[in-house]
Amino acid sequence: MINLSSSVRLLAGRSCAALATALIPLTLTLALVRTGSAADLGLVLACELVPMLLLLPVAGVAADRLPPRRVVFTADLVRAAAQFAIAAELFSGQARIPVLAVLSAVTGAAVAFGTPAVRTLVVAVIAEPERLRVNARLGIAQGLAGVAAPAVAGGLALTAGAGWAFLLTGALFLASAATLGRIAAPLAPPVPRTASGTTAERPATASGTTAERPATAEPRMAAELREGWAEIRRHPWFLGNVLAHGVWHLASGLLLTLGPLIAVRDLGGETSWVLITQVGTAGMLLGVYAAGRLPVRRPLVVIAVGAALYALPLLAFALRLPVPVIALAQFAAMAGLGALSPLWETELQRRVPREKLGRVGSCDTLISFAARPLGLALAVPLAAPAGAGLPLAVAAVLVAAANLAVLLLPGVASADSGRPARAGRSRSKA
Repeated sequence: MINLSSSVRLLAGRSCAALATALIPLTLTLALVRTGSAADLGLVLACELVPMLLLLPVAGVAADRLPPRRVVFTADLVRAAAQFAIAAELFSGQARIPVLAVLSAVTGAAVAFGTPAVRTLVVAVIAEPERLRVNARLGIAQGLAGVAAPAVAGGLALTAGAGWAFLLTGALFLASAATLGRIAAPLAPPVPRTASGTTAERPATASGTTAERPATAEPRMAAELREGWAEIRRHPWFLGNVLAHGVWHLASGLLLTLGPLIAVRDLGGETSWVLITQVGTAGMLLGVYAAGRLPVRRPLVVIAVGAALYALPLLAFALRLPVPVIALAQFAAMAGLGALSPLWETELQRRVPREKLGRVGSCDTLISFAARPLGLALAVPLAAPAGAGLPLAVAAVLVAAANLAVLLLPGVASADSGRPARAGRSRSKA
């Protein structure tokens, strides 16, 4: 049986962290709109993104070699400290851009280390039969956080000031860290063995205890990274999906930039964009909810089709279809992506050995985090020569083709082709 207290604490902590993470860029934007320029805002946001991308591969190694509960706990504390420092800077009335840039870089580094460790923490604490439902609940919490964040950030920034919004963000990260201390320690995973039969390095447990290690020297970081890349290449289904997901993340950056422009110019104004995004949010929440409850025999097929559905709103906006049609397309696309999220996390946790999950998962996160900002940056230059419709139409074709092509990879269409992770069946103490 799953340890209910541990799962509830995990959900509560990740919900707090999700809301805090969603508040950061919104609150920074509201703060710097009044005190700085667009260039200042871009610099501060870039200072969070760049360290995050650069450190993700190293963070994947840390997630595989250190106790995941300790890594996530430390990442939450570092983020809390950075948000409190930003609040103090704003309360001082100075809002010095170099200080905010450094604190944003610290936040980005903490995000890099915390993200892959969450995957390994779920594997360590949650028994395999319950992971899909837990991942679905985590997805719902993340979706609700994305809905609530604009109202919370805007309300606090406008009524009390952006400094108070950052105080709230820091308090949410502290609350997230506090939940980790009471999560029940799982049983230690079995010691993996090498092909020669000798004992290999034991992966760290989530309890914070030091795992036993062999007498051999600790592998260098380069060797750890090569081992992670070798594991990625061993799973064609993973590499194909990650590249295809990168395409739709890039396309989403295009749509988030060009969609509002089309809505304002050709579809009746800002209200139409708000309506379309709200309908999409409802679809996303429905997709996440359904993924945790419906029987899915071929999850990788559902994942591929769900991602391919994102071509619908891209094409609908490109053709300037009526708002109700675009809203329906957005609903279908976001429902597909909502179902994709928990199914993908669960398949990754099931098919990849636990002692390599952090490094493999960090590749997925790296491409996702990098592709969307690239799409945001490319949207206007691509639309300048021929208008917004052409890049969206091309993106629709690429999204559909890239994700449906994954169905041709070996093992994707079968009901159960991936072997369980060698150390991924540990259970928490009841």
